[in-house]
Amino acid sequence: MEYQSIPCLNWNETHVSSWLQTIGLKLEYIEKLEKEEVTGPVLLTIEKSYLHEIGLQGGQIHLLLRKRDELLQQDKSKIQQNTSYLAEGREHAEPKADPCNGVTKLEETLSVSDDSATPVFLTPSGYRKFDDNDAYFCYKKNAILPPETGINKLITPCHEYKSLENASKLESRKLKVKFASEVIRFACACMNMRANGTIHFGVMDKTKTSHKHGEIIGIPIKDREDFEDALDYIEHCFPTKNSDARKCIKPPKFVPVIDKDDQTQNWIVEVDVVPMVNIVRGNLYSARIPKFNEKTKKVEYEQKAFYHRVGPNTPRITEDELVSFVQALIDLDQKREWEENDQNQAQVHVKEDLGRKLCVLLTRGKKCMDNTLRYIIVSNRFDQEHLQNIKFLAHMNIFSVFDFDPDSKLSGFCHNFQEHQAVNLHFLHDYDHRESITDFIKKLQLYERTSWIFCNGRSDYNGDESPCDERTWIKNKKKLLKRAVSVICNEILPKGSFVVLFILTSEVEQPLVDTFHEFYAEMSGQEDIVIISESMENYKKWASLAQVSCSLDALEQNSVVGMPISHVDATIQSIQLTCSQHKRSIPVSNKGVCFLKHVDEDNMFSLEVVSVDQCDETNEDIMEQEQINKIEQYFYQGGKLDWMNLWLADKNQCGEVIKRDAYEDINKMLEDLVLSSTSKRSIENINIYHHPGSGGSTVARQILWNWRKKIRCAMVKQSYQPTTVCEHAVLLQNYKEVDKNSCLPVLLLLEDCNTEYQDDLRRELSNAVTTLKISSSTLRFIILCCKRSLDPENMCKALPLRTVAVTHKLSSEEKKLFSKKSENLKPKFEPEFILTFVLMSKEFQPSYITGCVGNLLKGIDHSCSQTQLIKFVALLNSHIQNSYLSLSHCEAFLRLGIQMEEVRHHAFENYLSEQARFFFIQLKSSETHIDSFRIIHNLVAKEILKQLSIQQPQSAIAMDLLQNKVLFDHRFDQEEFKKFVRDLFIKRTKKSKGDPNDSWFSPLIEHVWKTESLEKAIGLLEVAYERFKEDAFVAQQLARLLNENKRFEEAHTWAECAKYRLPRHTYILDTVGQVYKKWFYHKHDAILEKDPIEPEDITDIIDTALKGMDAFRASENCPQSQKVCLNNSYFGEVDIGCRLLELLSYVDIFATKMGKLQLVDYLLTDYTPEEVQKPWQKFHGLLKGINNSIRIALECICEDLARFQNHSSEEEEELDEGEPEKINNPRKWLLRKSAVYAKFFSVDIQKEEAVGNDTVSPLMRQMKIFQLGGGNVTTILYLLSDSKRQRAGERLENIISLFPADLKGLDKTELINVMFCQIALCCASPSSEKLLSIEKLQELTRHFGRERRIPLPATANFLLSLLFWPEDLTSGEHSTTKSDIVTNAIGRLHRYYEINPTAQRKGRILTHFFLGKARGLNKIVHKTTIEKFIKGTFNERRLKWQGGEAWTNPEVVRLLKRVDGYTENGNLFIRVSKTNIRVIPLFSASLPSSNENMTFYLGFSFHGVVAFDIKVSQ
Repeated sequence: MEYQSIPCLNWNETHVSSWLQTIGLKLEYIEKLEKEEVTGPVLLTIEKSYLHEIGLQGGQIHLLLRKRDELLQQDKSKIQQNTSYLAEGREHAEPKADPCNGVTKLEETLSVSDDSATPVFLTPSGYRKFDDNDAYFCYKKNAILPPETGINKLITPCHEYKSLENASKLESRKLKVKFASEVIRFACACMNMRANGTIHFGVMDKTKTSHKHGEIIGIPIKDREDFEDALDYIEHCFPTKNSDARKCIKPPKFVPVIDKDDQTQNWIVEVDVVPMVNIVRGNLYSARIPKFNEKTKKVEYEQKAFYHRVGPNTPRITEDELVSFVQALIDLDQKREWEENDQNQAQVHVKEDLGRKLCVLLTRGKKCMDNTLRYIIVSNRFDQEHLQNIKFLAHMNIFSVFDFDPDSKLSGFCHNFQEHQAVNLHFLHDYDHRESITDFIKKLQLYERTSWIFCNGRSDYNGDESPCDERTWIKNKKKLLKRAVSVICNEILPKGSFVVLFILTSEVEQPLVDTFHEFYAEMSGQEDIVIISESMENYKKWASLAQVSCSLDALEQNSVVGMPISHVDATIQSIQLTCSQHKRSIPVSNKGVCFLKHVDEDNMFSLEVVSVDQCDETNEDIMEQEQINKIEQYFYQGGKLDWMNLWLADKNQCGEVIKRDAYEDINKMLEDLVLSSTSKRSIENINIYHHPGSGGSTVARQILWNWRKKIRCAMVKQSYQPTTVCEHAVLLQNYKEVDKNSCLPVLLLLEDCNTEYQDDLRRELSNAVTTLKISSSTLRFIILCCKRSLDPENMCKALPLRTVAVTHKLSSEEKKLFSKKSENLKPKFEPEFILTFVLMSKEFQPSYITGCVGNLLKGIDHSCSQTQLIKFVALLNSHIQNSYLSLSHCEAFLRLGIQMEEVRHHAFENYLSEQARFFFIQLKSSETHIDSFRIIHNLVAKEILKQLSIQQPQSAIAMDLLQNKVLFDHRFDQEEFKKFVRDLFIKRTKKSKGDPNDSWFSPLIEHVWKTESLEKAIGLLEVAYERFKEDAFVAQQLARLLNENKRFEEAHTWAECAKYRLPRHTYILDTVGQVYKKWFYHKHDAILEKDPIEPEDITDIIDTALKGMDAFRASENCPQSQKVCLNNSYFGEVDIGCRLLELLSYVDIFATKMGKLQLVDYLLTDYTPEEVQKPWQKFHGLLKGINNSIRIALECICEDLARFQNHSSEEEEELDEGEPEKINNPRKWLLRKSAVYAKFFSVDIQKEEAVGNDTVSPLMRQMKIFQLGGGNVTTILYLLSDSKRQRAGERLENIISLFPADLKGLDKTELINVMFCQIALCCASPSSEKLLSIEKLQELTRHFGRERRIPLPATANFLLSLLFWPEDLTSGEHSTTKSDIVTNAIGRLHRYYEINPTAQRKGRILTHFFLGKARGLNKIVHKTTIEKFIKGTFNERRLKWQGGEAWTNPEVVRLLKRVDGYTENGNLFIRVSKTNIRVIPLFSASLPSSNENMTFYLGFSFHGVVAFDIKVSQ
C-alpha cells in the first residue's frame, strides 16, 4: 500500500481513503470524507464536532479518532527510532527541544546513510510544475528529489537525472554535445512511449560519489546559450520528422539552486518533452546520438536507433522487440488521446474551494471565528484598493503585526487600522528584553492592545528608526527579528493558541521571507502559518524563497492563492462572531445614549467597559446550540459569569441566571445612592464579601449588567496602577457629556483586590473630583468591591450599611430557585459536569462534598500521571488562592507535547481521565491571558487532597511536585508556576485578607508539621531551598520553623544561610535576631530555676542576648529598613534588652536592694564589681552600653510612630515577625516598655521626693517621667487616647510636676517633652492650674538655639510650627520674626519629607493636631477631639475621613478654622506674613491643574502642614 511509505502529513485524499479502509470504517463514510477533501493534514487535525457535523455516527467517530491517534504514535515512534542514533551527536550541537514547545517536523525529513559516511538528514523536494514557465521557482541545494521514474500514466512525466558534475566543466563545444546526447536519447524514448518526461541536469544520478541519488547539487553556468544552442543538434540527430522533435522538445529551463551557506549560484537545467498525440500519432522515432571524437576533434553520430523507457532507464529497442512495439503504438496513441482529454476536462471542471480552505485554515476547522485564537499578521505595503477591503482584520483577535511598510503609519495598513482600534507602536528592538516576561508583557501592554511592530523603521518617526535596504536590514535587524519571533513563540503565546497570517499584497522581499523562516523554525513547522496572496506571481516568488524551510507541497496546503482581497474580506466577515459595523453605546445624563468609539475605548485599557448594547455585536446566526451549551456549562461548572451568559439569557437562548438575595440588597443600595440622591460623598463604596463559589462575583456582575443602561459601568483591571484606573474612569465619566457637572456616576467593579489598592483608588478618584471643581457631595463614582472571605458575615460588621455577605447558606426563597434551576439543567447536563452548581444547591454541606468527591474518586488509579496531575492542582488550589496550572504545563506533564503539536485543536479534555474531566475547569481569564486549569472549587480541592492523601500524604505530593523536572523546566508561564509553588512554602494566611486566621507559617508547612511530622516539614523546605536556587526566604522559613521548635543551633545555621544569600535584607537580618531572641528567652527561663544564680552561670546567656541585639541593630541599619513603615527589629532589641536587664538583676550579687544600686552603677559608670570582672570580661563594654541601646531603639520607634500611621503593606505583613500588640497597638506597647525600661534604672526616690524635685538627680527624674509615659512625644500624645480625659489630664499633671520649677535649665530633649506635655494637658484639661501660657512656651523655645551647630530635632521644629502659627493670617499683626520661625521650622520638616523614602507615602502621614478657631494654646486641637465627633465602626469612621464627610460634621465645623491658600504649578501654598509656605494635600486634597484660590482645614504633622477638605474659593 503506497500510503504506508509516505508520512501522514503528505497524504492526499486517496491515501487517506486507503488507510480508512484498513481500519474498517464504513465505505459510505470513506466516500463522504474523500468528497470533503480530507487529506493527511486535515486527518491530523480533525475534530469530533466536525465529523459529527458531516454525518458520522458516534461509534464510527470513536473508531476513526482512536485509530488516528494510534497512527500518530506509530509515526512518531518510527521517527524517533530513525533519529535516536543521531541524538548523542546533536546534543552538543543544538539545545534539546522543549517537549511541549514543539518537536522538529521529522515527517518532512529523509534519513539517508551508507556504510562509509555519517548518516545525514536530507529534505525531500518536489519538482517544478511540468511544462510551466515559472520564473520564481527554485530548488534547495542538497534536497532530495524522488527516485527516477518509469512510465505509469502517460500524462504524468517520467524523470531522469544527470549530474553533469564533470561535463559542466568542459569547454563549450564538448558541453553542447554531452548535453544534446542525453536530451536526444531521453526525448526519443518519451516520443516513442507517448509519455511526458523531464530530464534534469545537476541532479545526482547513480554515480558513486559522496552525494546521494536524486540529491540536488546544481551546476555552474557560464553561458546559457551553450545549452540553448545544443538543441540545434535535433535536425542532425532526427534524420526524419525532425520538426516533430522540435515541437515535442521544449527549450531548456534554468532553475536556480538556493543555498544559504554558498554565495556562488548553481542551476538545474531541465528539458521537458511533451509528445502531444496530434504530433506523434502513428510515428516511430529513431535518433542518431552525437559524440565528440577527441582524436579528430569533430562531432560524430552513432548509428540510427530506436529508444524507449524501461523503468527509470532509456535503452534501445532491440530488433526482437521492434515488431511488437510498432503494433502497440496504436494502443499508446489511443491511451494518450484519452489522457489528454481527461486532463483538459479536469482543468476545466476542477477548481479549488478557496473560501472553505480559507475558513478552515484561519479557524482550525470551526464554523465561526471567535476570540479563542490570537492572530499575528505579517504584511508589506498595501495599496489603496486593498486598504478598502481589509475590514475583517479590525474584528480579528490580533496580537501583533509585523509590518514591513515604513509608510504604514502615515498612509498604510497601520493608519487604516487605527481608525478602528488603538495600537501600541513598537520596533523590533523593543522585544529584545532583559526583564522578567511578566514585567515585559506589562511594559509593552501586549494583551491590552495590538502590538504594531515596524520591522523596517518608520518614515514619519523622528527617532533613529529609518527605513533601510535589504542588505542593511539583514546586517542590522535580522537578529532582532529572530529575537522578537522567539520571544513571542516561546515566552508569551502558548503553542497552538495563535495563527500567523502572511498577507502578500505587494512584491515579495527577502526580509518578509526571513520572517517566515523564523516563525517556521520557532513553531516547528507550517501547521499554524497561513499565506494569503491575491497575485499568483507574488506567490510563486514567495514559495521559491520560502521552500528553504518548507516543502512546496506543504506551503500550498496552507496557502490561499488567487482569491481577491475583497473576496477574502467578505468571506472572513461572514464567519466572524463580531458584526463588522457594530458600534457600542453608553448612557448619557440626558437619558439618551452616545456611541463609544473602539479607539476611545481602547485608550481606557485599564477598564472593561460594559456598554448598553454589550454583546449585541455577536452574530447569532452562526452560533450553534452546542456552543451556547458550552458557555452555560462553563458557568455552572464553576467558571466566572460571562457577559455572554447574561446576553443569551436575555435573548432566551439559555436559562436565566439565579439572582441571590444579595442582589436585591445591593440593588436597593444603588437606588438609594443614584436615584434618591442620598449620597453625601462624591465617592461611595459598596462591599461584597462572599464564600468562594457562593456566587458573590456573579451578583456583582449581574448588578453591572442590569445597571449598564442607567449609569456607566466598568470592571477594573487591577494589573494597572490606581492612578491609571482613575485617569480612565474620569475619561469614561466625561465621555461625550455636554455638562461635566451633571455626568452620570460611574460604577467600578473591583474583584478580589487588597484593601490598599482599594484605598489608593478611592484617594485618586477623590483627588480627581477636587480637580474637576465638583461638589464633594455630588456622587461621581461608586466602587463595588467584591472579595472572597471565609467569614463574610463577620466582615460585614466593619461597614454594615454598605456591605453585603454572600454565603453558602441559602434562604428559603433561594432554595426554591436552586431546586427549580436544578430540574431545568438535568436534561442538558450530567450532574458531574456542573458540580459547582450542584454543590451550591446543597449549600456546600461538608458531608455532601465528601460523598460526592468520594464517589468520583472510586477506582481511581493512584499510580497514573493523570491522578498525579489532579493531586498537584488540588495541592496548589487548596493552599494558594487563585492558583492554576497552565494548559501547556499540563500537556508537558502528561507527555502530550508531540501529539498535541499535530492535533492541537483536539480538545485537551479528551486526553484526561474521567475524574480529571469532572474536577478540572479550564480558566478563561482576561487577566492572565493563559489557558489554564484549576479544580472547580476550593472546597472540592481540599476534599480531593484530603481523600487522596490517605494513599499519599501531602508532604509526599508536595515533594513530588518539587522534584518534577518536566514542570519546572517547562519554559512557558514558568514565572507564575514557580511563584505558585514557592508560595506553597512561604505564603502565610492573614485575617486581613479574609483568611480564617493569621498563620505563623504557610498552611502546607503547618499541616505537614502538625499532622505528619516536623522532620517532613523540614525536609520539604530543604528541597524547596534547592529547587528555588537557594532562595533566602525559604531558608528564612526553615530557620523560623526550627526556631519555633527550639532547635536553635539548626535555626541559627539556616538564618545565617539566608543572611549569606541576602546580606542586606532587613527582614532576613531580623530573623537572625529573632532566632537569638527565642534562644535567649529559652536559656533565660531555664536558668531562673537555679538558685542562687552566679555570674559564671549566665555568661553564655549574655552572649546570646548581645548577639541578638547586634543582629537586630544590623537589620535596623539596612538601607531597606528606611522603607519599612515600622521596623520590627527595634522592638526585638528593646525586648531582649529589657529581659537581659531583668536577668542581670537575678544574679546573686545584684539580687538585694543594695545589689540593684550596685548593678545600676555597673551599667551606668566605670565601676565593675569584682565578682563579675573575670566571668563577664568580654561583655563589660557592651553591657555598659545597653542603657543607651534600649533608649535609642525606643526613640526610633517613637519617631516612626510620631510620623506615620501604623499601616503596613502586604509585603511587610508577609515578611514581618511582629507580635500582635506591636502590630495592632504599637503606641500602647511603647508606653508599657518605656515604663519597664525606666523602672529598672529608677531607685526608690520616695524619700528624695520629700526634699523636692529640684534635688532629684536628672537620671532618676528622667526615669520616673519615662515610667509615667512622659519620656517621648509619642507616649505623651498617646495618653490623649484615654477615653476618660480627666484621667489623662491627671497623669499629665503628675508628669509635669516631676520637672523642676525652673524649666530653663533642662536639656533640649526634656524641654521639648515638657512642652508637649503642656500642649497635651491643654487638650485634656484646658482649665488645669499646671498650664503655662502660649507666650511662656514660645519664650522657652528660645533655648532651642543654644547649640547652633547641632540641627534641631524634628520634634522641636514640630513644636515651633504649632506654637508660632498665627491665629489670624489676615490681620497682619503677626511679627516678621514669628513668621520666620514658622517658615524655617516647616521648611526643615519638608526637607526631611522630601529626602525620606517612607515619607513619600502620603496616605500614611500621621496628623496630630488641627488648627482651631480658639486662641492661645486652645487653637491647637488634637485629632482625638475630632474623632469623638465621628460616629460608627472603625471602617465607617475611616471612610468618613477619606470621603470628606468628617468635615461636614457641625461640631467639627464649629471647632476648626478654615484657612485661605492658593495653587500654583500644581502645588498648594498658604501665605504667612510675606512668605509662602507649601502645604501637603491629603485625602480628597488633590489640586486643580489651573491656578486657583483655595480654602481648607489645616493640620500639623512631622512632615509639615497638611490640608484637608480642599475647595476652590467661591
